[in-house]
Amino acid sequence: MVTAVATSSVDVLAAVRAIPDPEVPVITIDDLGILRSVDLDGDRLRVVITPTYSGCPAMEAIRANIQRVAADHGYEADVSMQLSPAWTTDWMSADGRDALARFGIAPPHVLKDGPVAVGLSVRQVTCPLCGSTDTEELSRFGSTSCKALRRCVSCREPFEEFKAL
Repeated sequence: MVTAVATSSVDVLAAVRAIPDPEVPVITIDDLGILRSVDLDGDRLRVVITPTYSGCPAMEAIRANIQRVAADHGYEADVSMQLSPAWTTDWMSADGRDALARFGIAPPHVLKDGPVAVGLSVRQVTCPLCGSTDTEELSRFGSTSCKALRRCVSCREPFEEFKAL
């Protein structure tokens, strides 16, 4: 039998922020930018999360992981989902982008002027393995809906790209 041990509020807040994304476990839910708020109210944790897109199948796993981590620290967690404003890759931290690149996933480019423009130009994506920008898209969707499958023409290695939203 496992007994939860009450820990400090700092510990439980840090533990929730450190929960890995179930689909891309090299990045935390905090660095992904889907963790909107974490507040402690007595022995209850109130957590607000936003999916990367509506219908994201990982949200129930994320909710369960938050509740498990809170329970491990002696707290109960109320997890709610906030859909508006919609999540954007602009909410991803620099540490999160670096973690994706180290894992071989091209991080989304940083948007400078608001929403992603829809155009006919070819996106230039840097290969996370060799740094070449001579890459091509093989499939608009990779292992998850938020990623595309690409190949580097220079080093010939396939890689995934986290799409900018």
